[in-house]
Amino acid sequence: MQDLKVGIIQTRPFWEDKAANFSNYECLFSENFTGKTIDLILLPEMFNTGFSMDAAELAENMGGESIQWLTKQATLYNCQLAASLIIQENGKFFNRLVFVSASGVEGHYDKRHLFRMAGENEVFTAGEERIIHALNGWRILPQVCYDLRFPIFSRNHFVNGQKEYDLCIYLANWPEKRVYAWRNLLQARAIENQAYCIGVNRIGTDGNEIPYSGDSMLIDPWGIIEGDWEKYSENATILNLSAAKLQDIFEKFPTYLDAD
Repeated sequence: MQDLKVGIIQTRPFWEDKAANFSNYECLFSENFTGKTIDLILLPEMFNTGFSMDAAELAENMGGESIQWLTKQATLYNCQLAASLIIQENGKFFNRLVFVSASGVEGHYDKRHLFRMAGENEVFTAGEERIIHALNGWRILPQVCYDLRFPIFSRNHFVNGQKEYDLCIYLANWPEKRVYAWRNLLQARAIENQAYCIGVNRIGTDGNEIPYSGDSMLIDPWGIIEGDWEKYSENATILNLSAAKLQDIFEKFPTYLDAD
């Protein structure tokens, strides 16, 4: 297991405008990732539209233009991308997080906890499966925004002396007025699960006039904040996640041996 290099994109999505979002991401990638070694790029929730409930108008299938665009970027930068978008399948709409490589979709997770305060539960179907995605020896738990408030769902189980996952990612559109909860819950998830935790959030104001501050973060397995991005600022950064640090906490502070 080697270190994992993860690209974080904190940006201002264009409301319900896929073409403008694709163009913006392409500029950010080109300016910050060209010629760099990178394993995984993380984009905010509903990366191509913003957090819209107009699923009937914006939904795609798994072979649609957004998956094709993600596949092209994965090819250009020799990495995988993780992003959520609106997918229609079997007559239902899902807020689906996909992992995409040059070969196409490698895995997906449908958001389990739908944000009823915005009516998401009235439009989308909740996911039923919790997945672990493998990448370069790392095991990754994908989560989307509101999932952050439900610690049992993200509990890092230990089976035969082995942790279930090494990294938990939250792709989000988390409003500024509740950013205190965002920051503290991300840190709590890293501490209680002894895993890296990354939260990727957007900035700007969406089509419903809701402001977002960003506050994207990287927290290490000890709960120490290693990356804390400037509020309201667009940012594209490559992070290095240390495999040695995971092994260090596993050996020196094995709380899993006393877990309920």
